Amino acid sequence: MVEIKSINPPCLNPPYQIKDRFRTFLPVVVDVETGGFNAATDALLEVCMITVQIDNEGKLIPKDQYSVNIRPFEGSNLVKINIDFLGIDPFDESRNLVSEDEAMKPIFKAISKEVKAQGCTKAILVGHNGAFDLSFINAVANRLNYKRNPFHPFSVLDTASLGALVLGQTVLSRACHSAGIGFKEEHAHSAVYDTQKECELFCSMYNRFTKFAGLPA
Repeated sequence: MVEIKSINPPCLNPPYQIKDRFRTFLPVVVDVETGGFNAATDALLEVCMITVQIDNEGKLIPKDQYSVNIRPFEGSNLVKINIDFLGIDPFDESRNLVSEDEAMKPIFKAISKEVKAQGCTKAILVGHNGAFDLSFINAVANRLNYKRNPFHPFSVLDTASLGALVLGQTVLSRACHSAGIGFKEEHAHSAVYDTQKECELFCSMYNRFTKFAGLPA
């Protein structure tokens, strides 16, 4: 089943709206763990998404977290080196596995609801090398014939690129360390942990430029 966690309560009096900062897009931080690198053929195993909001001081902070472990779809490919790297059994039902349908439709609906609640028109994926994550999100939406995928079909906000610009680092752990964010290597390559760290990193880099950009007015 999809695990839902509220990280911060809704901020009621932000000095500006997130829709006005990101051209009506709602950034959603996403990480996926997969059975390979081909989104069309390889299994989607773990997904985590964290929504963000502007707090009452005008800073970007996390809001809600959605995470799920997914049973490999029928006929999907599992590359042994990838599975060994992740250190998980993709068929271990004690991991509370659900089908792609049971996993993704509730998450897509929740993200769409948040997009509407924050006055935005579309979600935009935030990820470390985000084009990879988006390829798997789009592929699962296609497999499910889900017509209301809330994410922009090709644009992403890539924390690897932002890390190179702001911190001179492209590796997630090194970018986090440069930003003063703790990172435990033994927890890496879990969708939940990596998404949490990507979200901290994205918010940290964004908040460095809030005052510089004249926000709030």
